[in-house]
Amino acid sequence: MFSSKRSRVIAAGIAAVVIAGGSYGIVDASSSSATTAASSSTTSSGTASAGGFGAGGQGSNARSGPAAGGSVGTASSVTTSGFTLTTSTGEKVTIKEASSTTYEQGTSPASISAVTSGASVLVLGTTDSSTITASQVIVDPPSTNASSPGGQTIGYSKGTQGSTQQVGTIPSDYSQGSGTLASGTTADKATEAALAVYPGGTIDRVVELSNGDYEVHNIGVNWPHHIFVNADFQVIGADD
Repeated sequence: MFSSKRSRVIAAGIAAVVIAGGSYGIVDASSSSATTAASSSTTSSGTASAGGFGAGGQGSNARSGPAAGGSVGTASSVTTSGFTLTTSTGEKVTIKEASSTTYEQGTSPASISAVTSGASVLVLGTTDSSTITASQVIVDPPSTNASSPGGQTIGYSKGTQGSTQQVGTIPSDYSQGSGTLASGTTADKATEAALAVYPGGTIDRVVELSNGDYEVHNIGVNWPHHIFVNADFQVIGADD
């Protein structure tokens, strides 16, 4: 998983590297199969939520409200108040920075000046559709080997049929709308784990299930929309 001042897992750059045999990297959407319009899911409060937003980061993502999440990609359009993050599948995410935002470069503390155009960045914070208010920005995060239960991210493509693939273990007690929203360090760890295995989208909430596993909701892609992380923050499964 990605992490500040703790063990991390993340891709080294935004190269088109496919997960295979436990090796982690950013997935290039061009290597994926046909994509789909976003499927619908529900939040822990039961509010309907679209599974993805369209090209350019726009589209329907109605849900109960902003929640802890994050994304990983390449920075551009850098200003003193934020930047644009482009994921490996081409989605655009607006990053807002604040006085409380912390920065690292690799594993070392850094400042806002570390964020430059073209830099690889991991952002953790509060996600509201295609905007993240950053609590932490990690520039040039270190590489890792992350275990994958199978499959790879499929980028969003408007009006096309998407995957119904299911891989790994889906918790037996999981049903859409179940669980409790996670926040703080717990949500950050689950978000980091999910992005390490399935980069390319934006995590807009983390839900803790009754058995202690987590359902991490992924938008801006056509697959996977639901990533399942266990109590040890290892990805165990994914589906649409």
